[in-house]
Amino acid sequence: MPANPTSDPRTAVITGSDSGIGRATAVRLAEQGLDIGITWHSDREGAEATAAEVRGKGRNAVIERMDLADLPAAAGAVDRLAERLGRLDVLVNNAGTGTATPFLDIDHATFQHVLDVDLAGPFLCSQVAARRMIEQGDGGRIVNVTSVHEHQPRVGAAPYCAAKGGLGLLTQVMALELAEYGINVNAVAPGEIATPMTGQEDEDVTAKDRPGVPLGRPGDAREVAAVIAFLAGPDAAYVTGASWAVDGGMLRMGPQAGSHLPDHSWRRP
Repeated sequence: MPANPTSDPRTAVITGSDSGIGRATAVRLAEQGLDIGITWHSDREGAEATAAEVRGKGRNAVIERMDLADLPAAAGAVDRLAERLGRLDVLVNNAGTGTATPFLDIDHATFQHVLDVDLAGPFLCSQVAARRMIEQGDGGRIVNVTSVHEHQPRVGAAPYCAAKGGLGLLTQVMALELAEYGINVNAVAPGEIATPMTGQEDEDVTAKDRPGVPLGRPGDAREVAAVIAFLAGPDAAYVTGASWAVDGGMLRMGPQAGSHLPDHSWRRP
């Protein structure tokens, strides 16, 4: 009989939590009573700012630098954070990168770098986390932040789409294999979210017009964090192997339409 997943998670490690979706998730989970491990690549100041917000919620926060291009060594940051937190109940694989390069122009080094950061990195971090959760004996949660491009392609994003599509299927395999240990594994697939990666942050998303998105605007990082927090919490005890789109309906239109339709004429037959 499979083990029951933990019903009271106490700690979480969130990769790439120095800004954007990662920071919003750290704060949201802290509000739910979790202590937080924060990783950063180039923005230590941002990581410290996230930690300050977490501590402002009355929770413990620790930080570690992680360079997911330095594999397999980078995954050791997950173990170090878990040691400092005392245990590990939730891993959120949020750190990522991308490129906007035509397929015929991408060099091998660029392609490999994106795959390492967006796919191999989460794979190795999840192995570290799952082994620790199994040793603890009371289950856990792993949430992989993919993208709408887990499901549909985008011109100029060949390595990103390949990595996010691969991470989506990796999520499903992990869910099957780790279920017997009470570890639930899910993906969250954001659309256009106002974060540094999209050149937007701390902006009023309701003031931006996106004709090709059914809800008519980009998303806020906190809206993604809310779904991640649900999947990390006790109410999602019977949810595993799923991909949760947080995209304002973009996937119903196609990601190319989401960013390229110039007006709202599609709304009428």
